[in-house]
Amino acid sequence: MNDNRMTTDERRATWGLGAVFSLRMLGMFMVLPVLTTYGMALQGATQSLIGIAIGIYGLAQALFQIPFGLLSDRVGRRPLIVAGLLIFALGSVVAATTDSIWGIILGRALQGSGAIAAAVMALLSDLTREQNRTKAMAFIGVSFGITFAIAMVLGPVITHAFGLSALFWGIALLALAGIAITLTVIPQPSHHVLNRESAIVKGSFSLVLGNSRLLKLNTGIMSLHILLMASFVALPQAMESAGFLRQQQWVVYLTTMLVSFVAVIPFVIYAEKKRQMKRVFVACVVMIFLAEIVLWLAGQHLWVIFAGIQLFFIAFNVMEAILPSLVSKEAPAGYKGTAMGIYSTSQFIGVAIGGSLGGWLLQLDGAAMVFLGSAAVAAMWFIVSMTMQEPPYVSSLRLELPNSAQQDGAALEHRLKAQPGVADVVIVFEEAAAYIKVDTKLSTRRHLEQIVTMA
Repeated sequence: MNDNRMTTDERRATWGLGAVFSLRMLGMFMVLPVLTTYGMALQGATQSLIGIAIGIYGLAQALFQIPFGLLSDRVGRRPLIVAGLLIFALGSVVAATTDSIWGIILGRALQGSGAIAAAVMALLSDLTREQNRTKAMAFIGVSFGITFAIAMVLGPVITHAFGLSALFWGIALLALAGIAITLTVIPQPSHHVLNRESAIVKGSFSLVLGNSRLLKLNTGIMSLHILLMASFVALPQAMESAGFLRQQQWVVYLTTMLVSFVAVIPFVIYAEKKRQMKRVFVACVVMIFLAEIVLWLAGQHLWVIFAGIQLFFIAFNVMEAILPSLVSKEAPAGYKGTAMGIYSTSQFIGVAIGGSLGGWLLQLDGAAMVFLGSAAVAAMWFIVSMTMQEPPYVSSLRLELPNSAQQDGAALEHRLKAQPGVADVVIVFEEAAAYIKVDTKLSTRRHLEQIVTMA
């Protein structure tokens, strides 16, 4: 059997957890393109409160993301995922059964409280072998992008046909479907894998938070989602004011998403293969700034609005693809899971700020003020991005150590560090694992595994 080929259980785990993650993200994103238009009919609704309803989901996620990840080590991955999905479903039911904006805010807060992303990734580590884990995580990353595109289309279609309440009932059903998949499709892990590549290491937050390179990337993902949420507070109303009916807006989201998915490919290839990550990163920040300026100046010109949306989503999808890769490259050996946990928390802080800021600016002076404020955020982000350095083009590897290799860890660490392209090595005897940062063009995983095996 080919050792690099996924087993049946690994495929089930990857597809099952990808489906659970996607169903939950679908429920989150379907609300974005409709809440600012259909939500204004709710009792007590104002544009500021609509913004809070959008953003409070991110605030709850930011508060519970890391604690839920740590808790899954104690109570188990599957029970925590089921509990998180139940909380998400409860929040959806609360939102579905209310006619008040405050009920929607409460429901959205509950939805965000079921923070399961860290537990999903930890369970994926339990159920996949080292050599297949990158493929499994890549599958979930791709499913995220596809889910976002589907949600942008389904949200407006469902809400126009059946109403906002029906949308939240549908989201609750998606959460229950996720629970069913968790209990019936995803295999039961035989043991927990202590894996610093996907899990948070206790006591390591100061090390990761004090890393200036990671801090700039966390600022980046926070800024990106401030801009996404603020823009989505204003875009539906801007298109409707320009004469484009709300029930037709899904066509714009579908078209722009399809174009941006195709446009992403050359950007990512250039960034990764040609090793021009900083250049692509800065170019995308500039593109987002220009998109916000175009939207600010568009007024009632519908095609100019469409052009701004397209420009925004090309840059957004490129950033969503390269930012996690940058975090992986910059994270210290053995602390990628912690770095990604803080990165994810920063992302949801951005969701919270963006929704609230967008709603406040919309109520203050309309959609144009939202786009102008967003352009100011993008300008500040550009200043930060210009101080970034080119990242080290290294991959994070975790190699399991045989008993023989654990007897003289210092000698093994020395041999590994002597290999071409190896930037850092951390050996953790409690996990019987070595964490390595390496340029895989110079030393392959197979080569390093042979060194470990011969130790």
